[in-house]
Amino acid sequence: MKILFAASEAFPLVKTGGLADVAGALPAALAAAGSDVRLMLPAYPEVLARARSIEPAATLGPLLGDAPVRLLTARMPDSDLELLLVDSPPLYERAGGPYTDAHGVDWPDNHLRFGVLSLAAAKVAAGTTDVGWRPDILHANDWQTGLAPAYLRLSGAPNTRSVVTIHNMRFQGLFPAAVLPELQLPALSFTMEGLEFHGQLSMLKAGLAFADRITTVSPTYAEEIQTAEFGYGMEGLLAARRRDLSGVLNGVDYRQWSPASDESLAQRYTAADTAGKATCKSALQHELGLDADPARPLAAMVGRLTEQKGIDLVVSTLPQMLALGVQVAILGSGEAHWEQALTEAAHAHVGVATRIGYDEQLAHRIIAGADLFLMPSRFEPCGLTQMYAMRYGTLPVVRRTGGLADTVREAGAPGGTGTGFLFDAAEPEAFLGALQRGVTMYADRPSWRLAQRAAMQQDFSWDRAADEYLWIYRALAPHLAAGTAWGRTGGA
Repeated sequence: MKILFAASEAFPLVKTGGLADVAGALPAALAAAGSDVRLMLPAYPEVLARARSIEPAATLGPLLGDAPVRLLTARMPDSDLELLLVDSPPLYERAGGPYTDAHGVDWPDNHLRFGVLSLAAAKVAAGTTDVGWRPDILHANDWQTGLAPAYLRLSGAPNTRSVVTIHNMRFQGLFPAAVLPELQLPALSFTMEGLEFHGQLSMLKAGLAFADRITTVSPTYAEEIQTAEFGYGMEGLLAARRRDLSGVLNGVDYRQWSPASDESLAQRYTAADTAGKATCKSALQHELGLDADPARPLAAMVGRLTEQKGIDLVVSTLPQMLALGVQVAILGSGEAHWEQALTEAAHAHVGVATRIGYDEQLAHRIIAGADLFLMPSRFEPCGLTQMYAMRYGTLPVVRRTGGLADTVREAGAPGGTGTGFLFDAAEPEAFLGALQRGVTMYADRPSWRLAQRAAMQQDFSWDRAADEYLWIYRALAPHLAAGTAWGRTGGA
């Protein structure tokens, strides 16, 4: 089976969030399962600096506007996964991030930057390039490649099926209707059944309307996005396409996230021998300027500092957490007022340490050194860090939503299979109640070790997710499984 996996970022080439972890791991798992996979990305400067074996593959000419576009072949720096890089220096060779400039402001031509990425993916999928390779499945991800299924369908290509994965419904790729001609999209596509969303063009909606199948990153989130609370205005479309919608839980790349092999740690450890975790905690306390007291539970948070992630619940309850005897360590960046609030809290309270920004290696050390991991998200499509935390024996405190509900079980329940502490209402009292249960169990060492061992033995490997996606692909392309003629099983 030939699969083109199109995304706007992929670890370890370029990363702003969880999409990069998925795009860096799922294609590799599909390839390991025997599929012929190409990962398509923009040729950002950091991608060109880190990829290896880069060679020119095809010239596409100006796709949208005057910017020249060509395709490069390459390989991942840490594997043999094959890459197709969309190279257009006027669009991608810039200082800043994939989506914003150095000041955090969206690039004004993002519609063209990701329109070109989507069109390039559709052309490869339709077999109209000189790459010499054509996929059976085009797998798009989030709004940045949401136009790819639309371009593919509108091109009339008959034999390539498309899948779009929603990683976060909140980000919809909204642009003024006036950009429609720039994107070379026909006026007939700008309808309620197509790209139009409250008078604007939505790149995410394009994927939802035109892809043969829709997936999202956890079973619970697949149900939630069909409701007004989580659908962000697209719940009607998703409910109408519920037969084509699946929730496939994301996985963990245990090559990158395992305390048994993690070179970032002060000492490695396993579920069978967790002695090294105490060393990691002591080293982290010293690094962050916290008292090296093994008896005090250390609670950590790593991620974006936004209300979606529940940072307001954490900041508002810091005095109560300290009163429970908890130390708090937070690493992240986000909204300026939360960054300021955390900086002030670290100066005001002994027992609170904050680091503003993101540091991949420090994230590993925090997750390994902490006892409890705070993830009180208001919504969480899947979440990966709670799965990382469990592998490191750090028990998560999470709100019962999305992928958090699918991955964490209440510790202390009969059977000894619990792995963390859950709460329902996005309110300080509910969050503190779950944390209090964690602190109480931390003092009960036999119960704590039982829950810690259960957490570390969870298997969220990408092999499981790859198997589920292969079933979806085969349903779309039955000839690959049974040698039959091409058939259509889904549709908009």
